Amino acid sequence: MLNTASNAPIEEKRTLERALGHQIRLLRRERDLSVADLGAGAGISPGMISKIENGQISPSLASINAVAGALNVPITALFTAFEESRDCSYVKHGQGVVIERRGTKVGHVYELLGAGLRGQVVVEPYLITLREDAEPYTSFRHSGIEFIYMLTGEVVYRHSGQDYHLRPGDTLLFDSGALHGPAKLIQTPMTYLSIIAYPRP
Repeated sequence: MLNTASNAPIEEKRTLERALGHQIRLLRRERDLSVADLGAGAGISPGMISKIENGQISPSLASINAVAGALNVPITALFTAFEESRDCSYVKHGQGVVIERRGTKVGHVYELLGAGLRGQVVVEPYLITLREDAEPYTSFRHSGIEFIYMLTGEVVYRHSGQDYHLRPGDTLLFDSGALHGPAKLIQTPMTYLSIIAYPRP
């Protein structure tokens, strides 16, 4: 590729590959999966997963389908970052992307209610359900701000060492860079709307 005297950025190739890789990385991190975890689930080597996420290769349809299966999303969800127009996200009742937490967060079920739109800020709306088998977990921490609107049930929610007793209709808005999460599950199952916003990487 020849450079010119202009300071304008040189258009990069592999636009589709980079968009696909970015979306896969985003979905993998949302599910708390490592590159090795995703590779194992998809039957693909971690090195190949890394190349796909970095947009360095054009994966086969079989590989893309395997990755989508391991992430528990339709294959079309992997291409949303490449779509020309993403001005609106519409999700019918019960058709959000469901993420069920593992390990210490078992019983915490997240339903992603919308795909990220273009712009400088990423907004992730979740319907969170804590089932009867859920356990307290107060070590969530991520960039941005988070807004919680309590729908059903009752919980003591901890943020930065301070406890808040939430009942239906109560709200909490906080800096999500501090440790936070449900400290005491008073009435389960419970549901609340969680909206997370952070600067687009």
